[in-house]
Amino acid sequence: MNRSTASVDDDLVFMDEAAPPSDTPEAHEAKGVWRVLIVDDDSDVHSATTFALNNLEMQHRPLEFLHAYSASEARELLAREDDIAVILLDVVMEQEDSGLQLVRHIREVLKLTEVRIILRTGQPGYAPEIDAIRDFDINDYKTKSELTRIKLYTTVTSAIRSYEQIRAINASRRGLDRIVRASAELMALHGLDNFAAGILAQVATLLDQASSGLLCVQEHTNAQELTVITASGPHVKLVDSASGIRDGRIAGLLQRTLDQRTNIYGRDFATLYFGGNANRDFVAYIDTGATLNEIDQRLLEVFSRNIAVGLDNVLLVTRLHNFAFYDTLTKLPNRTRLRELVDEALGMPMRNDVILALVDIDHFSETNDALGHQFGDLLLLGVAARLQAQLGNQLTIARVGGDTFGVLGDASLVNPAVLLDLFDEAFSIDGQEVQLSATAGLVRLADYEGGGADALKDADIALKRAKLLQRAGHFYFSRSMGVDIRERVRLMHALRNAYEEKELFVVYQPQIDLQTRRPVGAEALLRWRTKDGTFIPPDRFIPIAEYSGLIIDIGERVMREACKELMRLRSMGYTEFTISINVSQVQFRHPRFLDTLRNVLAETGAPPSRIELEITESIAMEEPDALIQLLGEIRQTGVSIAIDDFGTGFSSLSYLQRLQADRLKIDRSFVTEITSSSRGSSIAEMVIQLGRNLGLSVVAEGVEDERQASILASLGCPLAQGYLFARPMTVDQLTTWLKDNGAR
Repeated sequence: MNRSTASVDDDLVFMDEAAPPSDTPEAHEAKGVWRVLIVDDDSDVHSATTFALNNLEMQHRPLEFLHAYSASEARELLAREDDIAVILLDVVMEQEDSGLQLVRHIREVLKLTEVRIILRTGQPGYAPEIDAIRDFDINDYKTKSELTRIKLYTTVTSAIRSYEQIRAINASRRGLDRIVRASAELMALHGLDNFAAGILAQVATLLDQASSGLLCVQEHTNAQELTVITASGPHVKLVDSASGIRDGRIAGLLQRTLDQRTNIYGRDFATLYFGGNANRDFVAYIDTGATLNEIDQRLLEVFSRNIAVGLDNVLLVTRLHNFAFYDTLTKLPNRTRLRELVDEALGMPMRNDVILALVDIDHFSETNDALGHQFGDLLLLGVAARLQAQLGNQLTIARVGGDTFGVLGDASLVNPAVLLDLFDEAFSIDGQEVQLSATAGLVRLADYEGGGADALKDADIALKRAKLLQRAGHFYFSRSMGVDIRERVRLMHALRNAYEEKELFVVYQPQIDLQTRRPVGAEALLRWRTKDGTFIPPDRFIPIAEYSGLIIDIGERVMREACKELMRLRSMGYTEFTISINVSQVQFRHPRFLDTLRNVLAETGAPPSRIELEITESIAMEEPDALIQLLGEIRQTGVSIAIDDFGTGFSSLSYLQRLQADRLKIDRSFVTEITSSSRGSSIAEMVIQLGRNLGLSVVAEGVEDERQASILASLGCPLAQGYLFARPMTVDQLTTWLKDNGAR
């Protein structure tokens, strides 16, 4: 076999072989060139490669060669040139791994992922084939002695095909990404006009060209008339033109697109069919300047189908937007829109001069119920119209819900006196004169730290405070109010978590017979210790538990644990021991309270005669008839009743007798007074005497020193509890304490 070119190891060799088959497809439009970069430190290799591949077409395009004679020269060339399809790269140049380092630079630094790289070397030992191909995105790896002319042609052709496929895939991916972004951006536009203009802009972006075209609608009621919604470029003069589309060619193409219900692509244009609904269809004409390639056409097909759905629903979206941000009755901004406007005001430098007010119609529900909802709606429309007429030119008026309106604007204009004076004149509704008044809650945005939602909440708080203080009045929100409310909310969430995490627990404070000084029972008390060991006082968390309704579950748990502890003590021989359980007002009023009590007694087996429920005097005085019936049903279970904090309320003695309670508890404040003044024991003495006359037992709370205990005993008080005898203790501590203090 003869060699046409003598070489040493680094020479490029072409063997005498048959020429490659000629490429004889039908004529194609010129599609540019394939750019091939030759990187080699041997000029003969450049000449031989160019000679071997010159005048050949690959994929119907000729080749254009670029040359670099070192890795550093190639780096400079690649930094300024683009659209290079193939790099023929020598491995060993300035250094043994110069070629491989250049590959790393191309992929990792220049981020050129599409260009195909063919490694060539005359010294394969310096670049192991498996390692090179594994570590780098290399299209092919050949020793120069392998590359005959036909093999070189085949290798480069394969690389160009790979490059073309990767380019097509990436172009499609980029196009689809643009379509996704375009759809998202278009959906953010409101109104048909904005949406239509957005379509032309997004098509231009998709095709990487200036926006030039028009979008039309054809109503099915007049199928021959095309109405231009929006236009761009030289077509912009057609918008709102009485003569419509003056270019008969464009009009004909658009009508043909509508008739065929498909896109049409020409040498310098594209018409896009977007479809529509039962009432109308949409179509666009786009100037392209040249015939679109297959990828662009496919992308426009996807885009058209996506946008067809958007156009079909754009009016629905507009209606939904109105529903979301505007009140359907008054057409004023609603609470959501007002919140956005407050957010905008908070971001403005003039925020110090802005006030948000909520104005609530007094007793509107009674008027609505008495005269009907239709009349109520007319009344709300009348109020909205007056507010808008008197204030709308200078302030933002909104309806935030029900019979509450929002007013936002300059502090000098959002004046509570001005707002409330607007209700002085009667409203004429459906032939009737209706006199109204209103109450206002206001928030100054100066130095406000929250957002629009917080400002509305705080305005609500101020409005509620104003209603509590005085109808037809007003109240400004203060930071102290906000701190208090937010602290309560924080504590409420913490309490709910504490209940789940078993941070709440029961302690017991013994009750003592003052004559024998022996324990006869104990009061079950609830405590809260957080995970870090901090104790939260009951007077802080009990009201929160009542407000949130969590007291129902907490109270049931306390009752069950107290009954279980009673049974444990009875098993240890403390059979005459009584447990007292506090019952919250909310808990006591719950319709299932009696069922809960019966279930707990049944489940634990606790003897009802050794369970005492403590209710406050304030509970005893509310709804007396219902309470008397409930207490009677409780007594039927065998459980006894004690009235706690007795003497702090205003109990009727006759009513007290009807309650048929079993015990009175003298409040600690009266026990403290026993030793503080000459007449300090008067109230305690009267309670003890009252208990004796009514046949009720009496227990004194808060006994802290021996003198108090002696006076109470001398007055005839049978029982007492307090720090003098024992502090509240856990179940284990209680067991030990009882053993030491001889309770049997």
